[in-house]
Amino acid sequence: MNAPQRGQPAGRKTRPQVIDRRRKYWNEPKLGWWESFYLFEVVRGLSVTGGVFLRNMKRWMTGKKGALTAYYPEEIRADYARHNRGKHVLTQRPDGRPQCIACNLCATVCPARVIEIEAGFDPDDPAHPKYPERFEIDYSRCIFCGFCVEVCPEDAIRMVPTVPGFPVPDRRAGMWLGKEELLSWQPARDAAKPYPPKDGSGGEAADAMPRGNR
Repeated sequence: MNAPQRGQPAGRKTRPQVIDRRRKYWNEPKLGWWESFYLFEVVRGLSVTGGVFLRNMKRWMTGKKGALTAYYPEEIRADYARHNRGKHVLTQRPDGRPQCIACNLCATVCPARVIEIEAGFDPDDPAHPKYPERFEIDYSRCIFCGFCVEVCPEDAIRMVPTVPGFPVPDRRAGMWLGKEELLSWQPARDAAKPYPPKDGSGGEAADAMPRGNR
């Protein structure tokens, strides 16, 4: 048995001293009587949540921008950004072929390296004999930066505000978009740089081209 300490009745056991080894921070907050009561803090939290709800409700009733739910893609919010960088589109030449000349600038500048192009050769097209036999974009890694659109010299690739319909269960089949879908989905034939005729004679399309692009 432990001998009783001086000034302490015999038969009583001393409680072991508990040492708090948790780190003490110099800026550790201390609760005052207001915070310790908790009821006032609960009321303050409800007031913040209720205020946000009422503001959004007012915006919804007046038709202004607010925290609204749109059942996309059937519904698109009125305040949707017109210049939002979303899904990619390949523009078409007058004959329906891609405006792309397979220069690989978009694949080179892409920081996420999500664009893969396989170039083909068309000897019957003296103006731009190269064309993309395969053009694919891996949307599982795309960061939607828009660099590919800015660097393209032919206005062959664009990004429309529509958001791709992801996620999908199969990454390889659903998140890789090929040339066929990029051409046929919302097709665009209004390229800023008119493409010369295939026979290379120039014609009206060549006359419409700016001098710097000839």
